[in-house]
Amino acid sequence: MSQILPQYRALSTSASGDQASATFAAILVALTAKQLDVGLRKTLTQLILDDLRAALVDNIMSRLSKDDAPRAFTTLKSLGSTPDVASILGTSSNLRCLLTLSTKIDDSLQNDALRCIANTVLLNESARVTFVSPEVDGGNVCVDLLQRSTMEHVFLASRILFLCTADGSSAAPFIQLLVEHKRVHAPGSGTAIDIIGSKLDDLAELMKEENTAVKDAITDLLKLIFNICVHYPKLVDCEVQSPEVTNAHTDDKVMGDYWSTRLDSLLPPLLRAFHVNSPSSNPLGTPLPHIIHSLMTVPILPTNRSLWFGKQPSAPTLPDSASSSSAGSTNRDIPHSGFKDSALRAYKLLDVTLAHFMPGDVNSDDPSIRSRLPDGETLDELVSPLVILITRFCLGDEDAKVRTRNCFIPPNIDRTNPLETRSDLLGRCLRLLQSVYHSRLNRVCGEMFFAMCDCDATTLSGYLGYGNVAGFLFQKGVVSAPARSSTSGAPTTTATGLPINPITGTIETEHEPIHMTDEEKEQEVSKLFVLFERLEKMGAMPPSRNPIRKAIQEGKLGG
Repeated sequence: MSQILPQYRALSTSASGDQASATFAAILVALTAKQLDVGLRKTLTQLILDDLRAALVDNIMSRLSKDDAPRAFTTLKSLGSTPDVASILGTSSNLRCLLTLSTKIDDSLQNDALRCIANTVLLNESARVTFVSPEVDGGNVCVDLLQRSTMEHVFLASRILFLCTADGSSAAPFIQLLVEHKRVHAPGSGTAIDIIGSKLDDLAELMKEENTAVKDAITDLLKLIFNICVHYPKLVDCEVQSPEVTNAHTDDKVMGDYWSTRLDSLLPPLLRAFHVNSPSSNPLGTPLPHIIHSLMTVPILPTNRSLWFGKQPSAPTLPDSASSSSAGSTNRDIPHSGFKDSALRAYKLLDVTLAHFMPGDVNSDDPSIRSRLPDGETLDELVSPLVILITRFCLGDEDAKVRTRNCFIPPNIDRTNPLETRSDLLGRCLRLLQSVYHSRLNRVCGEMFFAMCDCDATTLSGYLGYGNVAGFLFQKGVVSAPARSSTSGAPTTTATGLPINPITGTIETEHEPIHMTDEEKEQEVSKLFVLFERLEKMGAMPPSRNPIRKAIQEGKLGG
């Protein structure tokens, strides 16, 4: 392999194309076999890039001809596939060279140059800053590429911009430029934000078909949008979105607590994309998770509620959820569904998604759930953001909260059987509240129910039964069942007037007194002692709160 460098140096345009092909093939074989040291890879990388520029841009003497360019770019990308060699391509002069190649050569080769740039900024963080600096001006070139018609251009430009905005600190000047700088021929207010939003609308129209190229392009465009929505409000003075939030320094600002009206134009295209039905077999397949991540950063305000929820009347009562996913009717017509009600869309998405992964009344920790998930994904990672979005709807808009609650717990809900055994969305979410394996969903489902029940423990217990939410309320410091209150708004009777048991959430029934022998009583006490002892060891209960231990210490139980 020591002959590879001399073999490459010996190339000339007068040589046959076969000679160049053989040389590039030899380089790739040596790379695969790990027979090229770092110094040699760096030298070859610089030589090939210089020769590409000479042949394709400067039209001067070069070892390569135009016909050699595709193989040369493939070899260049392979050589630069490690961080140490990517640092060579990541210099300002070499990035300018690649950028020039991406804009001033035939379309068939432009994408090859863009792939080299994307690979470089992926592997070399300092190259991201260099690429968008005024010296290279690659960021502006990529924004212009977003307006090109080819899907590959859009994908590569989005990928590069997404990577170059990943770090909010180092990318701060560029992010501000994207949001604030007026551009020629840009729609709307004339910034890159409007170009990005317009391109999202274009791609969303194509989401209805199963197209990998579209999916890849819109995924990286959404990652770029997410970066901007997360980082920009931290970089500038902007409005606090909740009275509970205190002004914070840049590093302490929490996503969603701050927002800039300069980003408002991103909400309509995000919502239009959110309402597009994808043909994917996974109801929450790509790019929906990325749309949801971006929507989570946008506040719900009186000024934009018509965008979020359409022209909704005040809190209509929606049909019983008992027949939703279990009857395969998640796409049924519901009053006002013709409007773009994102709360209803989110509810239906969560319904069909959990029905897909948790069919019937399957236990939330059943191993079969994990076997249905895409490779490398967990139910926590996939579904939690959607649950959080629904929680934000409940916290941000009173009507959306009531509509959502009526979807989950309609007034005429059947309370004959335990709510947690239902084969609908309510039952699945209540079972997730008891989940050990899906710990994040356990927590966020509790927060969702808490938000839709006015953030009140008494109301939550009244709607769902204290037994179903006791673990969640314990984590919030509520260690016993809240007393019933006439002001909580939670039902105390069913729609037909039957009393509701405050512990189970089901219809109150008369029970025959249980007669137990002393031995049976001791066995039950022993079981309870073991149960509470486990809670102590898990740190979920301090010894002083253990009722069995306390009863023994007070002499109320034999010990």
